[in-house]
Amino acid sequence: MTRESGLLLPVFSLPSEYGIGDFGEQCYRFIDYLKKAGQKVWQILPLVQTGYGNSPYSSVSANSFNPYFISPEELVKQGLLKENEISFSLYDGKYIDYGFLYSVRFPLLKKAFSRLEKNSGQFARYVESGKAFDYALFMTLKYESGQKHFYEWENKYKYRDGAALREFADSYREEILFWQFVQYEAEREWKAVKAYANENGVKIMGDMPLYVAHDSVDVWKNPRLFRLDENLMPTDVAGVPPDYFSESGQLWGNPVYDYAEHEKDGFRWWTERVLNALNVFDLVRIDHFRGLDRFYSVKAGSPDARTGVWEKVPSDGLFSAIGKIADGDRIIAEDLGIIDDGVRELLRKTGFAGMRVLSFAFNGEKNNPYLPERIEENSVCYTATHDNDTLIGLIENMSAWDKNNLVAGVKNSMAIAGVAGDADCADSLAERIAELGFASAAKLFVIPMQDVLKLGSDYRINEPGTVKPQNWAVKFGFGFTDGTAEKLRKLSERYQRL
Repeated sequence: MTRESGLLLPVFSLPSEYGIGDFGEQCYRFIDYLKKAGQKVWQILPLVQTGYGNSPYSSVSANSFNPYFISPEELVKQGLLKENEISFSLYDGKYIDYGFLYSVRFPLLKKAFSRLEKNSGQFARYVESGKAFDYALFMTLKYESGQKHFYEWENKYKYRDGAALREFADSYREEILFWQFVQYEAEREWKAVKAYANENGVKIMGDMPLYVAHDSVDVWKNPRLFRLDENLMPTDVAGVPPDYFSESGQLWGNPVYDYAEHEKDGFRWWTERVLNALNVFDLVRIDHFRGLDRFYSVKAGSPDARTGVWEKVPSDGLFSAIGKIADGDRIIAEDLGIIDDGVRELLRKTGFAGMRVLSFAFNGEKNNPYLPERIEENSVCYTATHDNDTLIGLIENMSAWDKNNLVAGVKNSMAIAGVAGDADCADSLAERIAELGFASAAKLFVIPMQDVLKLGSDYRINEPGTVKPQNWAVKFGFGFTDGTAEKLRKLSERYQRL
């Protein structure tokens, strides 16, 4: 297998004068940096329009683009906005302020839309294709209802009465066109970014959440595919049982799939979703992959996840369908959490690469599967994921006992791999752990930008099971890549990842 390395950085974390990273100039500058640093993969998080808590794992549409990723500067270049019109949305806070964004970005998008030539050209063809119509209809209904959830709408809209929806669409044609423009422009800008990345030898790894939000186009359009009652409310919801991270488990609240219904049409919803992801990205990481072998189901209304049960997925049929339309070498399985023989067998059958996280490796257990010397070739190795603390944050918050295990484990792995250097303070430990990732047998090693820069817990992307202002809100200032490219290139060269 070709050995490669790459960096993890969400689009929203890119530097920007306008409050959030977007598909504008800084995307291109980061790709230039990746090329200079000898990195072949840019891993990002889902690009979808976010919902409650601003999480990209809870979206109004599994196949959408986030309107906030549309670059104000790109709209100026197109003549749809003027420089003085975007200046009032300047923002330089350390974290993304989603409330501020909401108040300034949508008025800008509507102003740009008002100047768009709607009846000819690429946008007209996009509308004619119907690609984003259901999303646009859903968003228009949501706003006209006063931002109510779809299951609170009038029955004729809630249950998708054809005549009522056609009448509504005729009455609100301009509003629906606006939401189609939002998706059109975001997709247009993203395609240009991805093309530039590919031209410069960089592949984009995207992320496909396992579940979709209850209040989403996906559930509204396909209620039969989810376990819902006659009022379109979930009878069972997703989560994970109690574990090391949470004594009461995690109750995510997403409706679980009714796989008996999915089987009836050969898992068409799944194959279309995977195909879309593979069109948007070069590589796709399937989040919570273990949920495609068995999933944890909790009765709706339960106070926590303690009372859930494991249920089997018809995974042979599902992955047979996916295998007919997808190249397995382009899919990565997030096989973290409670992993059993069923998940291991599913990975073997599919041939997908699994994940190995070095943050979990050095706990004193000699048979820990995350130890760098135990990592297999068909895997993706990380120092940490978006749900973990940064390496510096992890080290600084450790007990003396855990830190002693860490230091001893890192030094032992260094001896096995032939890695030289100090490993006594937080900075040197973080550097050695990263180098052990480069040295590992994994075909791909990915390091979050936070760990390249050796940043602390205030740069953690997300803390699962919490709703914190910092979650999904970390962004970098300009010049954040200065001085690190040559060091990364040398490591990639030393360990044959160029």
